[in-house]
Amino acid sequence: MFILSKVADLVQIAPHDFSKNSMDAIEDNINTKYANKVIQKIGLCICLWDVLWSSEGLIGHGTGLVNVNVEFRLVVFRPFKGEVLLGRITSGTQDGINIRTDFFDDIFVPFTELPDEATYEPKDALWVWRDEDQVMYYDIHEMVRFQVVSEDWHDQTPTGPLGVGDEPEGRTIAPYRITASMKGSGLGCCLWWDE
Repeated sequence: MFILSKVADLVQIAPHDFSKNSMDAIEDNINTKYANKVIQKIGLCICLWDVLWSSEGLIGHGTGLVNVNVEFRLVVFRPFKGEVLLGRITSGTQDGINIRTDFFDDIFVPFTELPDEATYEPKDALWVWRDEDQVMYYDIHEMVRFQVVSEDWHDQTPTGPLGVGDEPEGRTIAPYRITASMKGSGLGCCLWWDE
């Protein structure tokens, strides 16, 4: 679920950070730049793990910023295919179920990855699994186990300024989205299996 990813970057330390220890200023700038951000094909950056190497600082001409080349490792959230995780149901639609963890909201279970007997109840906006002699509900805010099926990456590169009278595009697409399954044994609401 969590991996260490090595990154090299140029860190710019502003004059108001000169009172800090050099390494503290570098670490603060890295965390500010990367924490809670998605790097394409790497994952969701959680925080700085360690600094592997840093150059001497060079003062930029006219800016007063100190430029430091740094190699460091980040703690990154990127579950592998087939990994089983825990999360909570946030909503249900006829297309499937949306799940979130404590720090990641973009997990989707399409209706094809639910048990074959599961049906959507539009009046309650939730999915129901009717087994031979039981009726089990995928209730909102219920803790569930799910298995990672695939991941989707969407480039968030800006498209440029809008012209006069142009409307911004509708709902934005998440830069990193996980598609999951609750079809296998032991998957679904934890309440069903833990009793």
